[in-house]
Formats: sequence, C-alpha cells, structure tokens
Amino acid sequence: MRIFLVGVFLLLFAIISLPLYLVAWLLGKKDERLQVAFSQKIVKIGFRIIFLLAGARLECKGQENVPKDEPVLYIGNHRSYCDILASYMTVPTLTGFVSKDDFKKVPCISRWMRFLKCLFLDRGDPRQGLQMILTGIEQIKQGYSIFIMPEGTRNRKDTLLPFHDGSFKLATKTGCAIVPVAIKNTDKVIGHHFAWFSPTRVSIVYGEPIYPKDIPTEEKRHIGAYMQKKVEEMLENMN
Repeated sequence: MRIFLVGVFLLLFAIISLPLYLVAWLLGKKDERLQVAFSQKIVKIGFRIIFLLAGARLECKGQENVPKDEPVLYIGNHRSYCDILASYMTVPTLTGFVSKDDFKKVPCISRWMRFLKCLFLDRGDPRQGLQMILTGIEQIKQGYSIFIMPEGTRNRKDTLLPFHDGSFKLATKTGCAIVPVAIKNTDKVIGHHFAWFSPTRVSIVYGEPIYPKDIPTEEKRHIGAYMQKKVEEMLENMN
C-alpha cells in the first residue's frame, strides 16, 4: 500500500512541477540564489511527504554545528537512495549534491537537480570526474555547499567502504570546512529495487566542522581514511 501511495504522489509531483519549473526559472533570471533557495524548499516539501507516506520518522541532531555564513563540504556514509531524502530534508545551507550521471536521464528529477546546482559524476570517465571537481570548486567559491558520499556507491555491508581521497579536493582546493554526516537506518526504509517501504526511524547527525588547514600533515595525505574514522565514530555513538 505504501509503495502505491508514494507512486501516486510522485506522479502528482511531476505534474505540479511543471508550473513550478517556470517559477524557478523566472527567479533565476532575477537572482540565482533565489532560484536555488526556492527549489530546495520545494524538494524538501516533496521529500517530507515521501517520508510520511513511507511511514519513516526522521531524527536529526547537530545542525547547530554547521557554519551558516559560509559554504561547506558535507561528507556522509551511503546506505540507500533514502540518504538523499534525509540529507536534503535537514541540510541547513543551500546545497548541491554529487550524484551519478544516470539521473541526468530522469526528466522531473534532473530538472530540479540542475536548479539545485547538483553535480553529475560518471565514475567511468576520469576526465568528466575532473571537470565535476572544477565545477564544484567554483560553486563553493560562489557560496554554495556541496554534499558528497565518498564511498562512491551504496554500501550494503556493516562496515564502511573506503572513502575516496579525490572527494575531498573540493575542500582542500577551497579551504572550506568539511562537515562529517552520519546516517543510520535509511537502508531499512526502502526495500531492494523499491519493492516495499518499511516504517523505520532514520537518524542523521551533523558533526563539528573540520577545516583542511587544521588537519595534521600526515593525516591530510590520507584524508579519506581520516574522515572515514570520524564518520565511523559518529555511527558508533548513535542509538
């Protein structure tokens, strides 16, 4: 029943999005930040409704740790597509997500993602990956935060996959703060291949910001492993 309700809502959202696209486009002509803020608000509302229909409950802690007057690089563990919902519902700054290139082909979703300054990554194309990093660096300089999941893919294991060092170039090249994010139980909300939704309490915690300049030189050489330990410690401390 829940999968049916979510499906109906997504269809309605796609229809309602048509005039909202025009509003977002017009706002972008006046002020790009207004466009991003409006789009983020619409997407947050949509995600909250999906969460409600799926029977999931969201518990968020640590938002006060996030600097509000500067862009940051959020890095979090990746268990499910639901990670994106939980993150966007709680992220306190204007933020674009790094997503796999496949989402460019999804009509309704890709349009909102472009309005939100999301970055698309083709993991099989190193040149395109470099271009994505350069674009992300420019967006951070413009004042937009970026959220990336350094494991590189959804992880179904009990332990985290290695965090890719390249994910952190967005912070090391700009000097922006890195905010570790720990997400728990999202894999229990959405079943394999979206076969079902299960009522679950999802937890997300935003850690204290870490600036690249404050990371010890030796640790900075293996920044992926260093930040992975931070997220692992956060996960261990979550109920």
